Amino acid sequence: MNEDSYLLCERLIPESYVQQGRQALLTRKNVIRHLLEQRKWPEEGFDDANIELLLQELALMDSNNFPGNCGVGEREARIHSQLIARRHYRFGHGIGRSGDLAAVQPKAAGSSILMKLTNSLSLDVLRKTGVPSTAACFVVPMATGMAITLCLLAIRRSRPQARYVIWPRIDQKSCFKCITTAGFTPVVIENVLEGDELRTDISQIECQIEKLGKESIACIFSTTSCFAPRVPDKLEEIGLICKSHDIPHIVNNAYGVQSSKCMHLIQQAARTGRVDAFVQSTDKNFLVPVGGAVIAGFDKVFIEDIGKTYPGRASAAPSIDMFISLLSLGSNGYRKLLDGRKEMYAYLKEELGKCAQHHGERLLQTPHNPISIGMTLTACKEAEAEDFTKLGSMLFNRFVSGTRVVTKGDDKEITGHRFVGWGSHSNDYPSTYLTAAAAIGMTRTDVDNFVKRLSKVMTKWKNTADKKA
Repeated sequence: MNEDSYLLCERLIPESYVQQGRQALLTRKNVIRHLLEQRKWPEEGFDDANIELLLQELALMDSNNFPGNCGVGEREARIHSQLIARRHYRFGHGIGRSGDLAAVQPKAAGSSILMKLTNSLSLDVLRKTGVPSTAACFVVPMATGMAITLCLLAIRRSRPQARYVIWPRIDQKSCFKCITTAGFTPVVIENVLEGDELRTDISQIECQIEKLGKESIACIFSTTSCFAPRVPDKLEEIGLICKSHDIPHIVNNAYGVQSSKCMHLIQQAARTGRVDAFVQSTDKNFLVPVGGAVIAGFDKVFIEDIGKTYPGRASAAPSIDMFISLLSLGSNGYRKLLDGRKEMYAYLKEELGKCAQHHGERLLQTPHNPISIGMTLTACKEAEAEDFTKLGSMLFNRFVSGTRVVTKGDDKEITGHRFVGWGSHSNDYPSTYLTAAAAIGMTRTDVDNFVKRLSKVMTKWKNTADKKA
């Protein structure tokens, strides 16, 4: 309401009451004004009322919500169902324009402001969580794999003669398929076993560069967050190789924002060597539904080029989700979640270690992996591959999700490439194992219930396997 509206309200109720209500509204508007002015991640989270107030006002700035608007175009953000309209806070125009994901839309001032604000907040997040030299970023309405494909397509435009992507092996289909989807040929670098850990074979990367020629290589595609016993790639060494050979470097940082170690690796690789872009999932790091990623880097021009590679407009839903989550958490709230995740990692490791010892197993020693923990499954000598698969099913049927049981000798073909020992990131990992991750949002109750159910399942599973033998 404006000043005239408040004066009119004073004809209805006492002036002192109106002024008190006016002051409350002014306090909320000042919080929003400060956000628009600073475009930084607020320390304290907004309450739902403030977030909804801002979203509603922004939505009213889009043409589909103008009083008396006469839309005669082919796309006027008309929404039939009010359920859908409310779900999207009446934003209907999406983000970006044809040819540029970060462009402003004349018909959607509110959506454009929301997009710009979300990208600014996301940039502040990445800087505050461990990569302070990040120059630019944007939220893309695709999950991590397709977001990486977008990065690779942008590289293709600047290196049209390149055919290959050098890729230290990580056994996740999307990581491999995003290379082939972009039209490149993957050059798989097998990992080196160091103790229990699977680590980057730097010498083989250098050999492949010498063999193929640097002009034929589109980029080196490395990884931070991953399932044990694989650990984050040696990013700093890869970054130095990329710098010395003038080869782009893309980093899959899918759920690495929640790990200070992963973020530090990216910062160091960029400081001493080369990192062109690093990509992180919105759902894995910021507690929102699946569907978005944040593409970031240290060269504004290159990040803008990636945005211009996206064809057409895009859904605003991931940006809206990210915007709401970041404002709701605030940097202090997120920091508490990160601290809690570290505590849960230590607690999960301790409790899972006790369970392993009780059942004649041991934890895999993977000190370079700050999120995922592995436990051997070797005590039951009579167990066969199908028995291990059954163990995973038994856990899932007891409402344990996220754990992975990895057997030896499971081969898989993906887009014409045959992987031996699929799931273990290695052709011949020494043992069968299961993994569990201490990810953001995990609670002590989650750990206690998981370890309790795992112990019961292990006892039943071993008895069943023994009887079968």
